[in-house]
Amino acid sequence: MNANRQVIMLDEISKLATKQDQWEPYAWYKNMRDNDPVHYNAEQDVWNVFSYDHVKRVLFDHELFSNKKERSLIPTPNQLDNRSNVNLVDPPEHRKRRAILAQAFTPRSLKDWEPRIQEIVDELIMDMEDAPVVDIVQKLAIPLPVTVIADLLGVPSRDRHLIKTWSDILFLPYNLEAYAEIEQQKGVAMKEFAEYLYPIVLEKRKHPVDDIISDLTKAELEGEQLTDEEVVRSAIGLLGAGNETTTTLISNIFYCMLFDQPGVYQELRADLTLVPKLVEEVLRFRFGATIDRKVARDTDIFGPNMKAGQVVVAWIGAANRDESHFARADVFDIHRPGNQQHMTFGAGPHFCLGAPLARLEANMALASFVKRFADIRQTERFVLDEHLTVSATGQSLKSFPIGLSL
Repeated sequence: MNANRQVIMLDEISKLATKQDQWEPYAWYKNMRDNDPVHYNAEQDVWNVFSYDHVKRVLFDHELFSNKKERSLIPTPNQLDNRSNVNLVDPPEHRKRRAILAQAFTPRSLKDWEPRIQEIVDELIMDMEDAPVVDIVQKLAIPLPVTVIADLLGVPSRDRHLIKTWSDILFLPYNLEAYAEIEQQKGVAMKEFAEYLYPIVLEKRKHPVDDIISDLTKAELEGEQLTDEEVVRSAIGLLGAGNETTTTLISNIFYCMLFDQPGVYQELRADLTLVPKLVEEVLRFRFGATIDRKVARDTDIFGPNMKAGQVVVAWIGAANRDESHFARADVFDIHRPGNQQHMTFGAGPHFCLGAPLARLEANMALASFVKRFADIRQTERFVLDEHLTVSATGQSLKSFPIGLSL
């Protein structure tokens, strides 16, 4: 293992061995919040925090908890360490880099893309109309975000299967048994992804159009334009991040409606203004997100002595279920006041750039779906384990068959 790229293994910290436990880690989260809220993992020299207030402090306080790190949960491949990368720097440098990418994700920019997103949603929903049972992951949760982000960036959407495959590999979490194999897979995916994008970037530099890659070829950092390689790497980062979280969100929306609060679908049918509330509650309730930071200087801010250079993992999924912040936190409740105070998209200076786009896609997809289909139902013989796959959030749905009523 490359000493500079040491990877933090979450499964070695949680010891959640089964797929089912990794999909439902909430009892473990509660145990840690109640009994060991600032947990030190000696094997990996990693601190872990689980309460809402502690997680929020780690995410907001970049002077104490830095994003300039050598070790990480899913390290950025070496090839992505460049001037345009927003993930390995702190303010003020971070602000300059982020500004280049942020303009594509402002509400004004997204407003311009709404008709195209709606078009993609409508096409996908139309394809489901004649089927009594559909795999909502394969038919909606995967194709929608990867098609949208490909269109936004200016990459042919016909290649979305390639993009999705490369993105999934780059976001794969490491484990001790298959470390070398995963490392090799990531290297191949990065090389193929870059080789695919390079000619697209060259073409857009010569003939810019209205898309993000064209904007990146014109963008300046420190008075200089980004190099072709920097544009390629930025595009890979955006293409990867632009579909992973949204696919998980859309998949989880349907799981929550069928298993966490059966009957809520009819509430949405009666009142479409509840759609954004449901999306926020899914983000709060069922997302095993984690973020890591480096301890920038010795501190005892959480009680124990943390040393400069150590890593702290903020268990966001645990913070989102903290009863001291969300009453009856383990109940799925779309009417919960303040459910949008979850931290699934992070918080502070590194708040997820793609959050407005993810929310927009999820809200448009769900509203359109609810208008089109009279009801959804669980399918017979649904065995959860058979539909789960390892992912950046622990386990996520790789497939999810649901019954439809027109």
